[in-house]
Amino acid sequence: MKILIYFGVAAAIIAITAVSMSLGQHESEEDQVRLVFLANVNHAVPVVGLENGEFAEKLGSTAIKTRIVDSGPEVIEALFTKSADLAYLGPAPFVIGYVKSKTDDIKILAGATSGGASFVIQKDSAISAAADLDGKKIAAPFIGNTQDVSLRYYLAENNLKPKEKGGTVTVYNIANPEIYTLFAKGDIDAAWAPEPTATMLVEQLGGKRLFKEEDTWPDKKFASVLLVARTEFLEKHPDLVAKWIDAHTNTVNWINENPGETESIFIDFYKKHTGKKLSKDIVHGAFSNIVITSDPIPNSISIFAERANDLGYLGRSGYDLDHIYYTDNKTRVASWQN
Repeated sequence: MKILIYFGVAAAIIAITAVSMSLGQHESEEDQVRLVFLANVNHAVPVVGLENGEFAEKLGSTAIKTRIVDSGPEVIEALFTKSADLAYLGPAPFVIGYVKSKTDDIKILAGATSGGASFVIQKDSAISAAADLDGKKIAAPFIGNTQDVSLRYYLAENNLKPKEKGGTVTVYNIANPEIYTLFAKGDIDAAWAPEPTATMLVEQLGGKRLFKEEDTWPDKKFASVLLVARTEFLEKHPDLVAKWIDAHTNTVNWINENPGETESIFIDFYKKHTGKKLSKDIVHGAFSNIVITSDPIPNSISIFAERANDLGYLGRSGYDLDHIYYTDNKTRVASWQN
């Protein structure tokens, strides 16, 4: 099993961005939209909207080409290499990609999910507070993912450091399936994981949910998934973007009105994508820990930027998020702002 231990945030992210900016310059065609997202419960909007045909119906004859990846940084890479037009990803990789690119190439269109991450410890663990993490091994998704930023900020807030920074906490940045495997073997003490992995650790492996991430946020809500797009695509195809946003909004509403059907759709999708079937209890538990909303919760994005900057993810030149939202009236994207 490949375990990626974090050794230098800034260097890694700069490398990712540089590679992303230098790769293929493929332009999208007018008869297609290329979408990238992750296969987890937090990404329920693209999953459901694609599976129930809402996006296809709105876009009519325009083809939708999808790509499923494992992490937010991979989504950013797809956008900057122009191999994707629209995407769903977390606020941390969006901010890191936006700032590191030093361009105005990507924009936030709307929110998709709030919440949906938990800090889970082993069933026999004596961990009850942050101080108990001294000397422990903790896993989170890949470097620059939203859960990675949240975990590292939590450690810093409690005067703890990862080992590569001279501290005592070992942080593994690995894919969610690998988090599950290491947790099952007892090779890690805890994990900061998104849904459904967090609920799987609890229900299938006996882990204890020490806290949900939303409990650490103002008003107990924060953006965990956003709908974003390449600025060039927005400017060339505003009508397509408007149709997508309409379908996105309809899907958000449909999910909130049809929770049972939503969970069934996700179970079928997950089995089709991974070959593994999740139980109804797992999926229901996972969905109970998220809020589907088109509100991007702007204050939380600003806080993620501050945290990423404090952690050294954004370099040394400061950052400016004044233009991260796309507000062209043609797209009616500002509905969440009204």
